[in-house]
Amino acid sequence: MSKQKHIVILGNGVSGITAARHIRKRSNHRITVISAETDHFYSRTALMYIYMGHMQFEHTKPYEDWFWEKNRIELKRAYVTKVDPNSNSLLFDSGETMQYDELILATGSASNKFGWPGQDLKGVQGLYNYQDLEAMEVNTKGVERAVVVGGGLIGIEMVEMLLSRQIPVTFVVRETSFWNNVLPKQESEMINRHIRSHHVDLRLSTELKEILADKDGRVRAVLTGDGEEIPCQFVGLTVGVHPNISFLQNSGIEVDKGILVDSQLRTNIPNIYALGDCAQLRTPKRGRQAIEAVWYTGKMMGETVAATICGNPTDYNPGIWFNSAKFFDIEYQTYGAVSPQLKESEDCLYWESEDGLRSLRIVFDVSSKAVLGFNAFGIRLRHKVCDEWLRNSTPIDEVVLNLKRANFNPEFFKKFGERSSVSI
Repeated sequence: MSKQKHIVILGNGVSGITAARHIRKRSNHRITVISAETDHFYSRTALMYIYMGHMQFEHTKPYEDWFWEKNRIELKRAYVTKVDPNSNSLLFDSGETMQYDELILATGSASNKFGWPGQDLKGVQGLYNYQDLEAMEVNTKGVERAVVVGGGLIGIEMVEMLLSRQIPVTFVVRETSFWNNVLPKQESEMINRHIRSHHVDLRLSTELKEILADKDGRVRAVLTGDGEEIPCQFVGLTVGVHPNISFLQNSGIEVDKGILVDSQLRTNIPNIYALGDCAQLRTPKRGRQAIEAVWYTGKMMGETVAATICGNPTDYNPGIWFNSAKFFDIEYQTYGAVSPQLKESEDCLYWESEDGLRSLRIVFDVSSKAVLGFNAFGIRLRHKVCDEWLRNSTPIDEVVLNLKRANFNPEFFKKFGERSSVSI
């Protein structure tokens, strides 16, 4: 029987809670989860639906409140200001301390700010955590117009949230086309059109220069790089996120952009691990990023660390890259490697529906003809099938002949998968 340890998990997002659940499944260790954000784990991706009135906060909690006590997972609502690896202790802002035997850092991300004049005015905020949602409820009350800055997934979510309350929005995007650092040209332009079809004032190739204040210290307008003043009473800063690691300064835990970890997600301190958005792999797998702020990777990291802590050392293996999102009415899925621009060794098939609301891109290797990646808009692909094709380096001709296998809901997309609907 192994000695019972006190496992402390800092952060109650999907990575931290997955680690807690799997440690409990595998062991009798004492587990404490610490969070300053909320009392209980909730689905962060559902924040927008609370604001839009589709859900209440209680609906976003995957587990009933009694789950934690029943499974002997202690919860502590507190803010950690310092980690001391020498004494295996945490310091809280209250002055209280807590000892640990093993520490898991799963502290997530924080919204980026780039030093714009006026970025700390009333009515200016990001959107990442529950406190941001609460602030948005207050900051958007009674406003006549909003500006959202930043052309990524959080930005378009915030735009949709504001429109649900009939608040007109100007969407300021620095790039020449929406999310074109991720999407190929055709897909990016498809989303540009879709955003504008929802009566959004989309400003491409536009920089934020300054946020202007009224006499009460609240935002009254933004000033763009070309000198235009856009009146507004709310500004959403959605220009990405960064690992939430500032409290680790001078702790002795090695950090770069995130907390540096090895293949078993262990930091330079043997009994301290890092998971999820805040973790940076020293040697990422081929085709993967060192930091991947994605729900499913955080979940996989939690399972990996639980196995290691409970006596079964396990390397983190995220497998084939995939992600999904939604741009208003258009669902998006991506599998494998689809870059904004094709490499010399790559080619692709691209099909787009006449109404411009659905598309499919299949990237393949020119020499071997093996498929490398899929982008699907407005079409639901079957994950298992796409993953199988990518793992097996299936030839593009075979994939095209068998596209119907990947069609998740053919009753809604009857023509998808027929050879006549894909231009080769």
